[in-house]
Amino acid sequence: MDVIINGERRAVPPRTTVEEVVRSLTHRPAGIAVALNDEVVPKAGWATTEVGEDDRVDVLTAVQGG
Repeated sequence: MDVIINGERRAVPPRTTVEEVVRSLTHRPAGIAVALNDEVVPKAGWATTEVGEDDRVDVLTAVQGG
């Protein structure tokens, strides 16, 4: 199944969760926010929210600066 992760089309297995998408990108989920089809997914829901065919997943990292 194909999904779009941070603007890039990628193949993922069926029933892939948001948590699995995040883990495929980083081993440190602290400071990360996820939007699925422009809707923020609360961190408590990452393990149970599945992505579907052609869904858009945006994984964003908080950056500090001054």
